[in-house]
Amino acid sequence: MKRLLFALLCLLSLTAHASEPVATTADATESENFNPGEMILHHIGDSHEWHWFSMGETHVTTYLPVIAYRAGSGLSVFSSHELAEGKVHEGLKLEHEHLVSTDGAKVYDFSITKNVATLMIASALMLIVFITVARGYAKRGTAAPRGIQSFFEPLIIFIRDEVAKKSIGPKYERYMPYLLTVFFFIWFSNLLGLLPGGANLTGNIAVTLTLAVITLLITLFSSNKNYWAHIFATPGVPKALLPIMIPVELIGIVVKPFSLMVRLFANITAGHIVTLSFISLIFIFRNIGIAPVSLAFGLFIFFLELLVAILQAYIFTLLTAMYIGGAVEDHHDADYQMGGGDGAMPAKAH
Repeated sequence: MKRLLFALLCLLSLTAHASEPVATTADATESENFNPGEMILHHIGDSHEWHWFSMGETHVTTYLPVIAYRAGSGLSVFSSHELAEGKVHEGLKLEHEHLVSTDGAKVYDFSITKNVATLMIASALMLIVFITVARGYAKRGTAAPRGIQSFFEPLIIFIRDEVAKKSIGPKYERYMPYLLTVFFFIWFSNLLGLLPGGANLTGNIAVTLTLAVITLLITLFSSNKNYWAHIFATPGVPKALLPIMIPVELIGIVVKPFSLMVRLFANITAGHIVTLSFISLIFIFRNIGIAPVSLAFGLFIFFLELLVAILQAYIFTLLTAMYIGGAVEDHHDADYQMGGGDGAMPAKAH
C-alpha cells in the first residue's frame, strides 16, 4: 500500500510540476489592489491545478489530469497546464474552474481536481493505517498494542463503546465498519486540509452531501416496522393531528441528513475563511504593526481548527449512529438502555 500511495503522488506530480515566471508590471499593480474575498474563495474552492506556494518570481504548481467526455468529440485526457491562463485546448477551456466546451456542447467532467486528489490521498492513508493496525492485531493477538496500533486502538474502542453501543444498542456491530470509516475519513480529510497548500475537501458541499446521502440510505434500508409506525401513527398523538404530524415526520427524515451535510460543510469552511481573513489583514492595512496581531489570531484559529477537525468527525459519527439507532429500535430496546445511561446491558440481554 505504501508503493500505491507513492505511485499516486508521482502520478499527480509528473502530470506537470511547473515553475512559472511572474509578470512584473501587471502583477505589481494587481498586488496593490489586493482582493481578500477573491483570495479566500480561491483557497477554499476546488481547482484543476494544485498551487503550493510562490517563491520570488515563480509559482510552484502541480497540474492535475483533465478527463472530459463530449458526445461529439469523445474522451479527452490531458494536463490542466494546457488550460492555464485562459488557454483553449481540444475545444475545452476553464471558466471559474468549470470545464466548458467552446462549441457549447455538454461536457462530462471526470477530472482529478485538487479535492479528488485529496480524497484519494485520504483513502490511501486510511488503507495504509488500518491494514497496518490489522496486521498488528493478527501478529500480537490480545497482547499489548504497539506503535501505530496503540494510538488508534483507544479511538476505535471509544467509537464502539461511547457512540455505537449507546446510540444503536445490541445491533451495533453490523454498523461499526461504516461508523469507523466515516469518523476517520472526515478526521483525516480535515487534517489534510490544514496542511500548507491543502485542499478544503470536507468544505466541499458535494462531499458532505455524499456522506449524508449514504447515512440516509443506511438508515432507511435498516429501518424496521416500528420506525415507520412512529412516523405514520405517532404514539400518543390524536388521530385528528396525524395529517399534520405525518408530513412533519416525513420531512424530518430528510432534514436529519441535511443537517449533517450543512453542519460539516459550514464549520470546516468557516474555519478556513476566518484564518485566511486574519492573514489578509496584513495586506489590507499594509502596516507592519498589524502583522503580529493578525498572525497571533490566525495561529489561534488554526490550532482551534485542529480540535474542530476531530470534533466534527465525532459529531457526524455520533448523529449518524443516533439516526441508525432510531431506525433499528424495537419496543423492547429500552431494556438495553439505548441512548442513555452507562450503556451497559443487563444479563438478560445476553
